[in-house]
Amino acid sequence: MGEPIRIIEVAPGAVATEEFSLTRFSGDAERAKKVYEGYQPLHGEDVAESIEWALGRPEHVNVDLMVVRPRDQASSSKIAKKGA
Repeated sequence: MGEPIRIIEVAPGAVATEEFSLTRFSGDAERAKKVYEGYQPLHGEDVAESIEWALGRPEHVNVDLMVVRPRDQASSSKIAKKGA
């Protein structure tokens, strides 16, 4: 047998990134900005810190699946926005 490996799946929820939103709306910056109105989405740093935490576990610990979402996101399609 080879060396043991850990497989970690990280499933992020809504992450505010300019590139994704601008691409999604064909460069329409105003429309892209509105996607994140009314709630605080994750940022790339939040996801990176989550990955760092999972990788920092002792060698005998495996984090199989980590779902990281903004507090206001109940599922992939349900976000509680203020004022909505």
